[in-house]
Amino acid sequence: MKHHTLLIVGGGAAGVSVANNMRRQNKDIDIAIIEPSEKHYYQPGFTIVGGGAYTLQQATRNEGDLINPTVHWIKEYADTFQPDENTVTMRNGEQLSYDYLVVCPGLQLDWDKIEGLKETLGKNNVCSNYSPDTCEYTWECIKSFSSGVALFTQPPMPIKCAGAPQKIMYLAADRFRKKKCLDSIDIEFCNAGPVLFGIPFFAEALKKVVLEYGIKTNFNTNLIAIDGPAKLATFETTDHEGIKHQVTKSFDMIHVTPSQSAPDFIKKSPLANAGGWVDLNDKTLQHNKYPNIFGLGDAGSTPNAKTAAAVRKQVPILVDNILNLINQRSLNESYDGYGSCPLTTSLSTVMLAEFGYGGKVTPSFPLLDPRKNRFIWWLGKKIGFPWMYWHLMIKGYRFDIPHKASYIQNLIKED
Repeated sequence: MKHHTLLIVGGGAAGVSVANNMRRQNKDIDIAIIEPSEKHYYQPGFTIVGGGAYTLQQATRNEGDLINPTVHWIKEYADTFQPDENTVTMRNGEQLSYDYLVVCPGLQLDWDKIEGLKETLGKNNVCSNYSPDTCEYTWECIKSFSSGVALFTQPPMPIKCAGAPQKIMYLAADRFRKKKCLDSIDIEFCNAGPVLFGIPFFAEALKKVVLEYGIKTNFNTNLIAIDGPAKLATFETTDHEGIKHQVTKSFDMIHVTPSQSAPDFIKKSPLANAGGWVDLNDKTLQHNKYPNIFGLGDAGSTPNAKTAAAVRKQVPILVDNILNLINQRSLNESYDGYGSCPLTTSLSTVMLAEFGYGGKVTPSFPLLDPRKNRFIWWLGKKIGFPWMYWHLMIKGYRFDIPHKASYIQNLIKED
């Protein structure tokens, strides 16, 4: 059985960043990553791929080019965990042992939870930005659309980047406006949740965007089935008394956000909590039962927004805490739930939403009201943030801007 001092399950944004960050902190520690994929995607870029302002090629790199050459890359799937024995069994049956384990396999897209979706996705004007296999078709749908009903859906939380289902809606609406066909299109947002955005500070500002585009909002409305050839979508709605009904809507184009959950192999593992997520301490990112196991990213139980920006904050805290454990020092309880959601409100503006646990607004640039739609953040979304991802975060560099929330707290009080 092969042994590694630090074993990482998952080679996405979290796993590669942890491996490379740890290597920069410690030149000698033995590190291995279990990751089967040859390609690595900058998933925040999928939104603007679907909006026609980016290419999938720009959002794609070879996995092997990102991992430090001194880190062992194991091209397999993790399958089961034996935490009492400090081992992981892979799908090929081989076992690996470890001193410290980091679990960060990302989220699972549950396409099957929507009846008929898999059969029609990628045709019949049924599109989704949530996969590299489908986001280019979103742009095909938008650029050829000129009249009719366009539906955009959002499933129950949690999902990757809670703002993404409406980001593509605003980009589509701006495209239609630029083509002078917006008045010929009925745009509807069908959200399984009760509000436009989970943080009121930003929700109020987004309502103005919705109003500007003439978008109809439907809350407590969850997509459960779709008939692509017939152009029919079936939703389960919940009224104010909690009574559920089914409603069928016709469409000419629909952007679907699938339900999402922790991967099945995590749900059935001894590492999962009752909800199926890797059971972590919210502040230290250490497992609540197994002290030599840590986790971060989308599959973790921490109640932060599931975004790449959250991973950027989590990585140095987790790496330092593993080193603290190795050196018998106390752990840092310093993760505050930071996440960021650059909301693309048009093809030239972004509302930069940053927040922590409890919805606390935590702007990196406190002198700029984050509710304002700004061109500078569009440049960040399209150029700056991807550059920071590929050249700083993934390579294991540490970079930060101190948060000064006093200005924003005053804005909230004024509201």
